Amino acid sequence: MRVDIPYHKGTMPLHVEESNLKAVITALAPESAGKGESELVRDALETPIGSPPLRELAAGKKKILLITSDHTRAMPSRITLPLLLDEIRRGAPGAQIDIIIATGSHRSTTVEEQRAMFGDEIVDNESIYVHDCASDEDMRQVCALPSGAVFRVNHMAIECDLLAAEGFIEPHFFAGFSGGRKSVMPGIASIETINVNHSFKALSSPYAAAGVLDSNPVNLDMEAAARAVNLAFILNVALDADKKIIAAFAGDMETAHRAGCEFVSSFSTRPAVRGDIVVTGNGGYPLDQNLYQASKAASTAAMCAGEDGVIILLSGCADGFGGEHFQELMLSGTVEEIEEKLSNIPPEETIPEQWVSQIFLGVMRKHRVILVTSNIDPELVKKANFIPAATADEALGIAFSIKGKDARVVVIPDGVSVVISGST
Repeated sequence: MRVDIPYHKGTMPLHVEESNLKAVITALAPESAGKGESELVRDALETPIGSPPLRELAAGKKKILLITSDHTRAMPSRITLPLLLDEIRRGAPGAQIDIIIATGSHRSTTVEEQRAMFGDEIVDNESIYVHDCASDEDMRQVCALPSGAVFRVNHMAIECDLLAAEGFIEPHFFAGFSGGRKSVMPGIASIETINVNHSFKALSSPYAAAGVLDSNPVNLDMEAAARAVNLAFILNVALDADKKIIAAFAGDMETAHRAGCEFVSSFSTRPAVRGDIVVTGNGGYPLDQNLYQASKAASTAAMCAGEDGVIILLSGCADGFGGEHFQELMLSGTVEEIEEKLSNIPPEETIPEQWVSQIFLGVMRKHRVILVTSNIDPELVKKANFIPAATADEALGIAFSIKGKDARVVVIPDGVSVVISGST
C-alpha cells in the first residue's frame, strides 16, 4: 500500500505491505459548508465572538498595530490581511496602520518570503516591520506573568491605540493550540520572556501538551501577556490538509480563540493506535523547512510508539536545523548528557531554543528516531542522535531491521494536525 506523506512542497511516498500496516491516522476536517475562503473570513468579521466588530473598535483610533504570522506558518494572509485592513479602514480611514511579523525567536522573515506570504501589493504599499526578539532597544517591560517571568514586549504593542492579530489554529505540542494569544507571546516578546515561558520546568508540566489549555503553565503566561497589552481583536482561521480555510473565528482574544480551538479539537483529536514503527511528517512546507519545527510531529508520533517503538520522521529541512542554539545543543553529546544539562538550567537562564531539544530528547530517550531529509548532512544527522535516511522506504527498511519483519506500522502523514488521545 502507498501512503503519501507531506514533504517540503510536495509529498514523499511510503510503501507498506498491507499485512504490516496497522493504521493511517489523519485529522477528519469537515467541509466548509460550500462557502469560499474569503466569504468565511468576511462572515467571521461581520459576526465577531465576544466583541464589537473590528471597524467599531477602530473608530477614532490614530495608531493601529496588526500582528501577523512569520514564514514558518501556513497562514493564508493573502486572503485574510486585505480583508482585515479593509475592515479597519472602514472604521478608521485616516489611521496609521502598521503590520508586525511575529517571528518569536525565529530568524527574520525576508522580503522575498513576505511577498510569498502577503503578495506584492501589501508589501509595496503597507508599513511592515519584522520583530526582533533580541533587540533590547525595541523592548518595553510590562508586568510579571503568572509564572513569575518578567514580560517584555515590542514597544509597538504598547504605543498603539488598538492592537489586533491574525493567525491560524492547530494543535501545539506544549502550548495546547496555536493562534490567539500566541501572536503576542512568543510572537512579539523579548527573548528573555520567551526563554522562561519555554523553560525546562514549564515544558515538564503534564499540562504542557497538545490540546490542553486549562492549567497549562505555558498557555497561562501567554494569555496573561496578551491581556496585559490589551490584544483587543483576533482573526483566527482553521485549515484543512490542503491549507485551505474551512472556518474562521473573529473577536475577543480568549472567547473567539477558545471557540476556534473547540472546532479544531473536534476533528483533530484521534484515538492512539500503538505501532512498533510510527511514520510521520511535519505537514510539508512551510512548517517542515527546518528540524526545529519537526519536533512537533515527533512528539505526536511518540504517543503511538509505545515504550520502544521506532519513529520515522520526514522533514524537508530546506533551512537546515533552523536555530543556531538548537543545532549546537543537539550536536553536543548523547541524549542522556544533553538532557541532564538542560534539566539543571534554572528557568531564568534558559538557553534560546533549548525547548526544542528538550522535546526531541524526551522522545529519543524512549525511541530510536530515523530522520528522512535531503538537506542535512547524514553525518550531522548521526551526531544529533538521529538515524539518517534519504527516503521513507529506506527508513522503513531500517526500522524493520530493528523491529523485525512482522512489525506493525502506524502512519500519521501530518503529525502536526492531530492530537493523539488515549491508547489502544
